[in-house]
Amino acid sequence: MTESHPVAGARPPLMDAGAILDACDALAALSASKDHIERVYLSAEHAAANRLAGEWMAAAGMTVWQDAVGNLCGRYEGREPELPALLLGSHLDTVVNAGRYDGILGVLLAIGVVARLHARGERLRHAVEVIAFADEEGTRYGTALFGSLAIAGGWQQRWWQLVGREGASLGEAFEQFGLDRARVAEAARPPGSVMAYLEAHIEQGPQLEDRDLPLGVVTSIAGARRFEISLGGRAGHAGTTPFALRHDALCGASEAVIAIEALARAADDVVATVGQLSVTPGAVNVIPAGVTMSLDIRSDRDTSRDRVIEAIEETIGNIADQRGLSVAWRETHSAPAVQCAGWLCERLDSAVEQAAGSSLRLASGAGHDGMAVAGLCDIAMLFVRCRGGLSHHPDESVREDDVAAALDAMGLAVRSIAEG
Repeated sequence: MTESHPVAGARPPLMDAGAILDACDALAALSASKDHIERVYLSAEHAAANRLAGEWMAAAGMTVWQDAVGNLCGRYEGREPELPALLLGSHLDTVVNAGRYDGILGVLLAIGVVARLHARGERLRHAVEVIAFADEEGTRYGTALFGSLAIAGGWQQRWWQLVGREGASLGEAFEQFGLDRARVAEAARPPGSVMAYLEAHIEQGPQLEDRDLPLGVVTSIAGARRFEISLGGRAGHAGTTPFALRHDALCGASEAVIAIEALARAADDVVATVGQLSVTPGAVNVIPAGVTMSLDIRSDRDTSRDRVIEAIEETIGNIADQRGLSVAWRETHSAPAVQCAGWLCERLDSAVEQAAGSSLRLASGAGHDGMAVAGLCDIAMLFVRCRGGLSHHPDESVREDDVAAALDAMGLAVRSIAEG
């Protein structure tokens, strides 16, 4: 997408909660599957989502462009163009079998804030920019935050060798999407060009619903590390190999999964999840010779998380020794915990109290683009109540009155920050 200027009437502006929810439905239709929502990085659906969201940005008075890694960007100029911009946004990519609000709602709320400014003919001191990040989830290549790391100058050359589920490398997908890998560095925002970053997102947890509150202010984002752990044993006949002579990798992995849960529970402020197990040779009558399993472990305190990782590593090592197994670890993702900026949280608190009557501060156990953007500027987040705290699921649900409150609160916070 080349740079464009506002086009009046291209799409109705996202001025209210109803229009924003309708826009979420429209984006949900841009899916690689007829049966569920799936929109991954550098896909045809990614391109279609950028085109559609770009039309809404243009209708909101923004200059619109797609950057060097596929992020969709819009700028609503300020009264003093030389000042750093206030950045708003979230992501448009999804997990497999996704809901329609995770990420997407935050992008559309950001556009809605600017649409209201434009409708009033109002310009703030600082420019307001909206960004729809291209790949927060990491669904296609197993590495998250491509888009936000790129704008913070964190793109890694080793990523070019990553291969997606369909067999194409990241470099090949870049070319197919029409991007030039030699220009990736152009996505990085210059130091000092962004004053702060605000993101609205569904909570992905039950705390707001439990307290009957529409909105909350995020204090921190948990740091996550992910590993691939491989246990190697020896295959043998399921009927003729006695237990004393077995080296069953799956039994060892089963012990490891239970130990991981117990160690994380004991730490209180850590959560750990084994979400994938791959067993070889995978025959009904053969003792498993190898298991590869995932480990996702998170905390808003890196020291607590890393202590549990050390305990897990020691425990799995002991299990492997007792069962005569080999064990190997490979780290696939690492992101430190991030603290939201106090001054931005205060602005959001005030805005939420004006828009919704009461505010709650809470930590985020899920990762967000703000973790990467924190390398560029101060960040803060607004959580919106979601039914049952459910996310990454087709049954994601939000209330229209909560979305209306979020739009009002974001607007108030943006004016307070961008006029400062």
